[in-house]
Amino acid sequence: MSIQVGQNAPDFTATAVIDQDFKVVKLSDYLGKYVVLFFYPLDFTFVCPTEIIAFSDRHEEFQALDTEILGVSVDSEFAHLAWIQTERKQGGIGDINYPLISDLKKEISISYNVLEPSAGVALRGLFIIDRNGIIQHSTINNLSFGRSVDETLRVLKAIQHVQSHDNEVCPVGWQEGDKTMNPDPIKSKIYFSTVNN
Repeated sequence: MSIQVGQNAPDFTATAVIDQDFKVVKLSDYLGKYVVLFFYPLDFTFVCPTEIIAFSDRHEEFQALDTEILGVSVDSEFAHLAWIQTERKQGGIGDINYPLISDLKKEISISYNVLEPSAGVALRGLFIIDRNGIIQHSTINNLSFGRSVDETLRVLKAIQHVQSHDNEVCPVGWQEGDKTMNPDPIKSKIYFSTVNN
């Protein structure tokens, strides 16, 4: 199955670890909020904890943007819990500020087209889903290198800006507060006249 930006995010129901407890979560429960849904290969590995901790440490910035973070791997909820209960200096992640979802049957990874079949784990897929459950952004890294929390926040802010400002689009490298442009052959020249001198 192939999914693309502009399509509905595949819904799922799964067990997650939240505050060291097991809870059932559904993606559709988050309708009305933005969601950063990211996949990572495995618990107790090397690049993965750096990403999970980085997103957790900046969780408040996402909450300020009415955004929830959900992490997913093919590990069981028991492995997630054991990893959370392992100190960071020992390669664990400690308490984190968002749910870690178990995709033991690999159904979620398959539905988001991030499963690496020969390794049996998810690639580093990241999806930004809007309040209506529509995928607005996706990126997939191979297993050996991590993603950027700064870039995820930048793209999230750009998505929210264009969704709340009719007739505005965000040019390359747009940061919050930068100029936007009107996607019109005539009106766009206002933007181009200020940046191409």
